[in-house]
Amino acid sequence: MKSAEGVGKSAADREFAIQQILDRAVISTEIVDILAAAGITTPDISILSDEFLAEVQQLEKKNLALEALRKLLNGEIRSRSKTNVVETKRFSERLEAAIARYHTNAISTVEVLQELIDLAKEVRAARKRGEEEGLSEDEVAFYDALAENESAVEVMGNDSLKVIAHELLLSLKGNASVDWAHRESARARMRVLVKRILRMHGYPPDLQDAAVQTVLRQAEALSAQWAV
Repeated sequence: MKSAEGVGKSAADREFAIQQILDRAVISTEIVDILAAAGITTPDISILSDEFLAEVQQLEKKNLALEALRKLLNGEIRSRSKTNVVETKRFSERLEAAIARYHTNAISTVEVLQELIDLAKEVRAARKRGEEEGLSEDEVAFYDALAENESAVEVMGNDSLKVIAHELLLSLKGNASVDWAHRESARARMRVLVKRILRMHGYPPDLQDAAVQTVLRQAEALSAQWAV
């Protein structure tokens, strides 16, 4: 592990420089600066690889490792908001909860760092879910919208939800106009379409209203890509 501490700098100078980086670290190049200050000078941060996460875990400056990983995770999670709204919400809530417990001293720096490393591995693995489940990325997003309530999974089963997700994607993509999300009449038609599909496949009636809202939010997130 290479040291990023410059020759001739005093400890106070280094700490001041590190704090300045932390105060304004909002873009990827500055995250790299944080990691460099912590001791990683050429990080491969693009895929949150096992090698990178292992190196982060071994850093002596745990506060820098934590801050860098938090920002990396936040950016990665936000990037998925345009493809999977349920997954984004779930990962965001876990990240925020872990950091909140850390700030209230409920868990130590080492413990929260381990939680973030575990979360990073799950976020990375989420990108491969479609291949493992035999679904496209868009189908996975609609499956998650249907399965957000665990009761639906228990009643319907995974295979049935996959079938519904596939049909929702085809129907919504085929009926989405460019500005449907901003026109109440168009949204109403899409809402009716979703309800019809859910009823036809026997989706639990008491869960339908919530599912319809989530499905429409997911469709809105994906519609920008459909229009391309």
